[in-house]
Amino acid sequence: MTAQVDQELFESEYENEPVPIAKRRSLFSVTSVWAGFPMIITGAVTGATLVTGMGFAAGAAAMVIGNLLLFGYVGLLSALAASRGENFSLQAARTFGSRGYVVCSALLSTLVLGWFAVQTGLVGDSVASSFDVDITLVTIVAGVLFTAITLLGIRALSIIGLISVPLFLVLGVYAVVQAMAGGGAVWSYPGDPAVDPLSLGAGVTLVFALFADSGTMTADFTRWSKNPKEAVIATASAFPVSNLIAMLIGGSIAAATLGGDADVFGLIVGKGGIFTVLAVILLFVNLGSVCTHCLYNGAVGWSTILNAKMRVLTLVMGVVGIVIASLGIWSYFIDWLNLLGVVVPPIGAIMVVDQLLRRRATGPMPAVRYQPFVAWAAGSGVALIVNFQAPWFSTVVVAIAVSAVGYALLVGAGRDEASADVVVASDPEPVSSAEKDNS
Repeated sequence: MTAQVDQELFESEYENEPVPIAKRRSLFSVTSVWAGFPMIITGAVTGATLVTGMGFAAGAAAMVIGNLLLFGYVGLLSALAASRGENFSLQAARTFGSRGYVVCSALLSTLVLGWFAVQTGLVGDSVASSFDVDITLVTIVAGVLFTAITLLGIRALSIIGLISVPLFLVLGVYAVVQAMAGGGAVWSYPGDPAVDPLSLGAGVTLVFALFADSGTMTADFTRWSKNPKEAVIATASAFPVSNLIAMLIGGSIAAATLGGDADVFGLIVGKGGIFTVLAVILLFVNLGSVCTHCLYNGAVGWSTILNAKMRVLTLVMGVVGIVIASLGIWSYFIDWLNLLGVVVPPIGAIMVVDQLLRRRATGPMPAVRYQPFVAWAAGSGVALIVNFQAPWFSTVVVAIAVSAVGYALLVGAGRDEASADVVVASDPEPVSSAEKDNS
């Protein structure tokens, strides 16, 4: 009986192989996974940053454009994931090589561990700022809780999303109403003149960078979809819907409070009584959703690289993340955003051009393909130059465009073993006719 319960709780996460069609999850389940990820307090803070630096109208425009860009980027990667059932690492191997994929997979899987540490540390800091408790103790408790939830796998991510979304919606809207009670105008808010203004391009980059990493690794979530159409629908629940709502809530609070920081947690705690309890629950569930998703991304990625089990890597990475969070790494939040906005997007752009638009698989995959790495370096390099020389442009748009066009040109220029039509040596069995009908 115990063995049966363990098997039901700890089903295979298919770390090193495609998810079989029979094990794919419902549209509602996968949508719950993605919808619960971006509707978070951190998104509200980003929305407040945009509105404070741009004014409400321009900030809202940046939110919409950035989220639509995320939808196109993540949606295409999600469709590819559902068509084969492969996680990000297996997906990346098709483009970067059977060994070359390790470079981008290790980078992204490590960056999401940083996000786990950032958000776990933010839980401890938020609670300690409002109550007389030890920040390190709260951080450790939160980290242990989030790690334990992640051990349950994709099913747990769906459940926490189902709880987090309505809780944030209700309390977030309540916080907006309370902020607007002071009579501050929202739509006409011009921004804070004391803050360095943000250009539209910089605002779009800020929106995209918030989910550049896990958005690129969307295959870890959407490989569970039954077909590409359902994967794209699940993606749309996150971008633009959930992410945009969170940012608009934060932006509205900032505008109504004339440059406030959209501290949803603080606003609700300040009401006292039952609201204090609700605020703490919101904080743990909401940021817990981010932490579990990021830890899942990291554990799945490293388990594929090391040919290990996801749950073993969850424990290892959870401990490392908790230690980092306890040291205060969450305070480097903006530095993470800047790095992600330049380095990560070219990876997904190259994979989309390679697997969806450009090549057709006919032979064994070489260990390393040079074209995607050259295009990646070019996209990131040009974006870095733009970031310093023309910061009013969107570095993420530049990175995606340069890397995608550059890769297409490189592949079209020659036909060697790395640029010809190729597949991963461990490519899964051909899809049956019945499975094709389902997709």
